Amino acid sequence: MTSTGAAELLATWEAGLAEAQAGRALLLHRAARPDLDGTAVPVGRREADLFALRRALFGDRMQVRLECAACDADMEFDLDAEEFTAVPGDSVVRVHEGGWEIEFRLPGVADLTAAARAADPRAALLERCLVSAVQDGSAATADALPAPVQRRIAEAVEAADPGADVTLNVACPDCGQATRAELDIASYLWTELDAWARDVLLDVHLLATAYGWSEPQILALSPLRRRYYLELCADV
Repeated sequence: MTSTGAAELLATWEAGLAEAQAGRALLLHRAARPDLDGTAVPVGRREADLFALRRALFGDRMQVRLECAACDADMEFDLDAEEFTAVPGDSVVRVHEGGWEIEFRLPGVADLTAAARAADPRAALLERCLVSAVQDGSAATADALPAPVQRRIAEAVEAADPGADVTLNVACPDCGQATRAELDIASYLWTELDAWARDVLLDVHLLATAYGWSEPQILALSPLRRRYYLELCADV
């Protein structure tokens, strides 16, 4: 995990203002891991990196609100970001099923995006991520894979990269019914970063007005020292 300062985070936030959610997710991952291509790594790896970035910036505790699907009650609960930072191991899964020997690459964001645009997304994803397919010693292509083999591949990918789809299953304290919801860490983290950036810019404005300091000088201060100077301004 890279060490990201206030100036770098503000630059990420500024760039993300003009982006849709997918672009913001890539920017956040670049802030977390500038050494990796966020579109190419397995989805679960990218999500784990974003959870790790969230821990580094805002701590482990995540507050989540959901509406009960059964009775519409508001549910509030806490999650521990550390629970979601495990990364997948091998990026290629191997499947042996009915005489087939398959090697399949865990999909990345670019694979899912391209497949979603295709007429048959599942077939497109199979074709993009299939490394090799051999049936009884003979090589085959993705379109030759029978349905049972495709199901086994999907199961193997899900087991190898569980962090690619973080789904919550929360029991309502009022009616007892369970509500399922996807936890989109990129969207969650962007909302927090947006609030943080606007607060920091307000701090910059107040301190620049009071002391005549430049933005780089103010951002170079630790959060504790900025807060102390802001308290002094308020006492004047």
